Amino acid sequence: MAPATRRAALPRRGGLLAAVLALAALASPARLAAAADRSSGAPDWHVVRVSSLLPSAVCTAAGARAAASNSSSSLGVVHRHGPCSPLLARAGGAPSHAEILERDQDRVDSIHRRAAGAASAAAADAARASKGVSLPARRGVSLGTGNYIVSVGLGTPRRDFSVVFDTGSDLSWVQCRPCNGCYEQQDPLFDPAQSSTYAAVPCGDPQCRGLDSWTCTSGSRCRYEVVYGDQSQTDGNLVRDTLALGPSGALQGFVFGCGDDDSGLFGRADGLVGLGRNRVSLASQAAAKYGAGFSYCLPSSSSAAGYLSIGGAAPPNAQFTAMVARGDTPSFYYLNLVGIKVAGRTVGVPEAVFRAPGTVIDSGTVITRLPDTAYRALRRAFARFMRKYKRAPALSILDTCYDFTGYTTVQIPSVALVFSGGATVSLDFSGVLYVSKVSQACLAFASNGDDTSIGILGNTQQKTFAVVYDVTSQKIGFGAKGCA
Repeated sequence: MAPATRRAALPRRGGLLAAVLALAALASPARLAAAADRSSGAPDWHVVRVSSLLPSAVCTAAGARAAASNSSSSLGVVHRHGPCSPLLARAGGAPSHAEILERDQDRVDSIHRRAAGAASAAAADAARASKGVSLPARRGVSLGTGNYIVSVGLGTPRRDFSVVFDTGSDLSWVQCRPCNGCYEQQDPLFDPAQSSTYAAVPCGDPQCRGLDSWTCTSGSRCRYEVVYGDQSQTDGNLVRDTLALGPSGALQGFVFGCGDDDSGLFGRADGLVGLGRNRVSLASQAAAKYGAGFSYCLPSSSSAAGYLSIGGAAPPNAQFTAMVARGDTPSFYYLNLVGIKVAGRTVGVPEAVFRAPGTVIDSGTVITRLPDTAYRALRRAFARFMRKYKRAPALSILDTCYDFTGYTTVQIPSVALVFSGGATVSLDFSGVLYVSKVSQACLAFASNGDDTSIGILGNTQQKTFAVVYDVTSQKIGFGAKGCA
């Protein structure tokens, strides 16, 4: 069950009573907030039942799936390790929280390496080309695989596949027959011989030449290769076929990878759908039919469901900020994070600390990464309001954790992210704390370890928001209460 949350404002006091409360605040962080400067207003809080902190063991996704089915281009979204996932039966069970966070760090390292290495790699390629050196096909290093699953149809007749969706990847792919080296997946492999609309993509096709890593076979067929940051990899043929989105939406001639040599940490997922900015991504290929953009909502709990919608209108309550592009990493979606608020108060971090490295929004990163200066300020501000709770041991990359054992309800200060243009996104409770167990609930942010590496807005902080990627207008929006 998703955490039951509400906004609670601590009352203002006057006269002698205010003085008494001010003294009492020295021993109580909750009253410290109540005695805040009147000009700043009363801080906001999440009041949450401890019994609701952990997800249900039963899938509660019916409502979200029904909502997704109302649109021809909408798909239900579930967490790959939750009870709603079709992959739940994979051997070995779900990974531990520590394993999830360790893999998350692998993905973050990939993003940082890709951003830091893009400029130097381009310069090296140019230097070699100027000397007449033949450049081999580049070995594309992509990000680690993500956490959320959608079901799509491929081929004629349609066959359904459970795939990870990822805004940090461009090429979509599934495993195909015949396969030289495929990992065990949930569903039977896609068989091109059984689809009347299947076709191979030739080497001269712009979709082939636009890939990060491709080669040409003796039969002039385009071969792709993607190596992810966690060393998972997929190799195969670039092909075209009909992609089915939702109950009735379909995209003819969709270009994707037909993997025949795949290995790594894909679990039992049948493949991946890429939503990056490259022209081979689903978002780009679908733009002519559905509009240039997409939106999704990630559920508050792994026992609930959200949606992914290609095209469509933004919710009326969406707040927008500019979508920023960078030439060194053109597939990423950037935005400008400029500040953070805790319990309604702005954390004292200069805007330049956020702007200097930039911020990527990413569906596949779990925990938001901040410049070290910003993270330390956030941690101090958050801990100031959490003194009544016993500290718990750190959990992997999360160093600010609390033990709620013995409490019926807990009171947690709100956290809001402020973006350029004035958009202020007050996070759902599920975006403030990462809860591994009642005795270990951690602030769901981590430091980059420096102030120069790119910041990343992770999927934990995106939960329950309708996150809108309006590519036409070059803006990103956040609509509260997009899903449960």
